[in-house]
Amino acid sequence: MTAARRAKALLVAVALLFAAPAARAADTVIAGGVSSASANLWPIYIGTRKGFFAEADIAVDLVFSPSNSATIQQIVVNAINVSIGSGLVDPIRAIEKGAPVAILRIEVRRPPYALLAQPAIKSMKALAGKIVSVGGAKDITRLFLDRMLVASGVDPKRVDMIFAGATSARYSALQSGAAQAAMLTAPYNFDAIAAGFTNLGLTADYVDMPFSGVATNRTWAMQNVGTLRRFLAVYTKSIGWLVDPANRREAVDIMVSVSRLKADDVEHAYDFLVAGGFFEPTGRISKTRLDKVVDALKELGDIPPGFVTERLFLPEVTELTE
Repeated sequence: MTAARRAKALLVAVALLFAAPAARAADTVIAGGVSSASANLWPIYIGTRKGFFAEADIAVDLVFSPSNSATIQQIVVNAINVSIGSGLVDPIRAIEKGAPVAILRIEVRRPPYALLAQPAIKSMKALAGKIVSVGGAKDITRLFLDRMLVASGVDPKRVDMIFAGATSARYSALQSGAAQAAMLTAPYNFDAIAAGFTNLGLTADYVDMPFSGVATNRTWAMQNVGTLRRFLAVYTKSIGWLVDPANRREAVDIMVSVSRLKADDVEHAYDFLVAGGFFEPTGRISKTRLDKVVDALKELGDIPPGFVTERLFLPEVTELTE
């Protein structure tokens, strides 16, 4: 090749280099949750570890809080963009008070809690006069416990409660003896059973209402509708992958790696949550079932009788079904 041709080829290469579009930077979504080891966060870990979010040009920045109410407070001030694995009562209360919050999808459609007690306690009735650890004074675990007690013939006023935030903290209260019982979710409940604590019952046997969902700050959402839709699509894909029995082994490995919990406990958690149909695979919200949570909060006097469920949603993004 002559010098002239080499010079021409170099010019063409340089021109093509500058003409090529720059690689698109991934959109960052700040996602907040409670307790990094909770099985409720399984979908977000799958989406990140399997590369599903990366494929959708989304970078997930995970932030953890000591309680669900703290997570929703961060949503309110737009310190985080979405909440994941978070109970529904806190965003409902925030929305009723006028906070710029919306519920986007249900993640866990049945409450995955178990009430674990000290080995000497063998029945719900034996909790009268005892201390039970729940998330907070107005936490959803408090609502669930009240319903379990009433159904078992125990007046909730006869049970003392201490508030410990995340499941890991409630389990610590049980282990230390600071509490005689605690509301635990998977996989902590299985670790407690293996350690000899008494399983007094599953919340899902007493309560038929959705447990957790994805919420967002409305202002951020309306400025990032496309990103939010992609995020939710990946979330649904991740849950679909999780509930496929063919992926059980890999799903367990992912949770073990992020939680440092025993593989046996995580395997029990997988079988319990997947076989029990706890995860919502469609991405849609059943308004009829969410009405049950709203009605429960009305019964508690936390929200006024005239509050309507339609206020909870973001019409541009939330998918509803009856």
